[in-house]
Amino acid sequence: MSPTSYSRSHKHLTSLFLGLIFFILFYSYLWLYIDLRLIYSCGGIITNFPVFVKSWVFFRDYVSHPGGALEYGSAFLSQFFYIGWAGALVVTVQAWFMSECVDYILRTLGLSVLRCFRFVPVVILLIIYTRYTYHFYTTMAFLVALLFVCLYLRTTFFLASNHVRLIVFVIMSIILYYVAGGAYLLYAVLVVLYELLFKRRFPLGLLCLFLAVAVPYVLGVLLFGGSVINAFSDSLPFSWRILTFESRKESITAIYVLYLFLPLTMLSSTLYLKTPGSRIQTCLRSWVKKAKVSAGPPILRSLLESFVLLAIVFATVVFSSNREKKTAFSVHHYACHRMWPEVLKAARHPTENPFVISAVNRALYHTGRLGYDMFCWPQHPDVLLPTGEDRILVSWHKFDTQIDLGLMNMAERNLNECTQVFGEHPMILKRLALINMVKANYDSARIYLGALSKTLFHSDWANDYLALLQSDPDLSTDSRIQYLRSVCPEKDYAVIGYSKEKVLLDLLEKNDKNRMAFEYLTAWHMLTRQLEKCVRSIEHLNNFEYPELPVLYEEALLIYVYGTKKPVQLAGHQLSSKARQQIENFSRIFNSHKRNKQEAFGELARDYGNSYFFYHVYGISGVRK
Repeated sequence: MSPTSYSRSHKHLTSLFLGLIFFILFYSYLWLYIDLRLIYSCGGIITNFPVFVKSWVFFRDYVSHPGGALEYGSAFLSQFFYIGWAGALVVTVQAWFMSECVDYILRTLGLSVLRCFRFVPVVILLIIYTRYTYHFYTTMAFLVALLFVCLYLRTTFFLASNHVRLIVFVIMSIILYYVAGGAYLLYAVLVVLYELLFKRRFPLGLLCLFLAVAVPYVLGVLLFGGSVINAFSDSLPFSWRILTFESRKESITAIYVLYLFLPLTMLSSTLYLKTPGSRIQTCLRSWVKKAKVSAGPPILRSLLESFVLLAIVFATVVFSSNREKKTAFSVHHYACHRMWPEVLKAARHPTENPFVISAVNRALYHTGRLGYDMFCWPQHPDVLLPTGEDRILVSWHKFDTQIDLGLMNMAERNLNECTQVFGEHPMILKRLALINMVKANYDSARIYLGALSKTLFHSDWANDYLALLQSDPDLSTDSRIQYLRSVCPEKDYAVIGYSKEKVLLDLLEKNDKNRMAFEYLTAWHMLTRQLEKCVRSIEHLNNFEYPELPVLYEEALLIYVYGTKKPVQLAGHQLSSKARQQIENFSRIFNSHKRNKQEAFGELARDYGNSYFFYHVYGISGVRK
């Protein structure tokens, strides 16, 4: 092997190794930090996450129109977001193919000095997922278009006849348009630019340009009967399916960059030059040569290039990160899966998102901490028992609160509306199946369970319940369903405009052992600062097996006792000396500022910002110590 060949082989191996390290880091970031499971759960915040069902009818409906095959495949691959490591692997493989396609196209065009552009799609994918947006179908359309461009370049390289090249272009155009719909236009634009600007085959390039318009019209409009707009735009960033919904527009600028950077690179490399590519390549190669000399040995140059790339990626991640959105998505995901410690951990950063606080309150109840830590987070009466009237239907985990309390009819109506907006998402279908089993509507429950049995990752849950309905028709052995039946009231309520206090009282009237209804009613009275009602609620504490009087209940009782000079009846429980000392210290600090709330705020917030004493005076909570 000659020294030159050895040097090239060594450089190639170094490049492969560094590329492998880069994509391992890319994969790890998606899996361990971004966590694509959060996008799968999405909670109504992402409105375009697809449903996938294992059925012939579902497949037939997709493949019956241009772009449907790719949409079907994208919906299938998107389901792997449900498993964090698998979803990250899907996106990593997608990113790798994108970078390889861009690299091949640039090398074929003689623009090897611009090979660093192969990482542009990877950086854009990072932006998309760091912002927790879903554009998988659009990015897959981009990738498929690039694959066809590479196939065209590879195939026509060995062909001498323009007529044969035109036939190849037409055949690929028909296949690609059927598979990917409007993404075909990206393929056509790149081929036209290649033929006109780089190969100077003007007749062939102009014919390809004509076909770029003719193929979507003939296939999309005349053959499949679609509209002109859909025929040319479906699967592209400016599709009506993206622009119609505000939530889908996020990160759309990054998608535009993804689709435009290759055509703009090809144009800019020839637009100001008499000989295509000559001047720009001469300048760039001269600059690269100087840079290589100054960088030292090949291994150091490779490390320097890798360091620069990682610096760009790191800056992209920092610029694109959205902690508030990640918190909301994380809380929703863990709340939907009833992972209560994880909910509290995810919500540890200060936030006033009402859906996050609603989930936090539910997690605090299920971990036995609602009467202790509720005011460690910002609170408001409206977030305790959310309804279907706030911000439409986003974050559908809030309807789980209604299910846990026993408000089956209310939750069912809200979730039925969710299916109309977000489709038959498995996580919605599971809740509707559960509700109908609780209500003994077994025929409806079987319909939902049957739909779930055709999904990829929820079929086991559905099949287990279908089998249980066969062996135990009344589900008498299912403890959760039996408990929910015991707390479900006979009364019905409107989805909006109802009295939360009355609903909670009715739940306790139905079953005075409904601990969640008791704690939520007590919390409601505390949040609305109705101390007399709060005291009456706490006096029923003995209906439940509390080992001690919760701290926040103590504080509410002491405010009432000190304010009214009236005693309270707490059979089996005593107000602790520690709590009495706390309220006396709070009063001393408040009085030392001459009862001026504004002046006392800082000192009281520092020592009592998470107490009910502070909330009762200021109406705010969650002031971090």
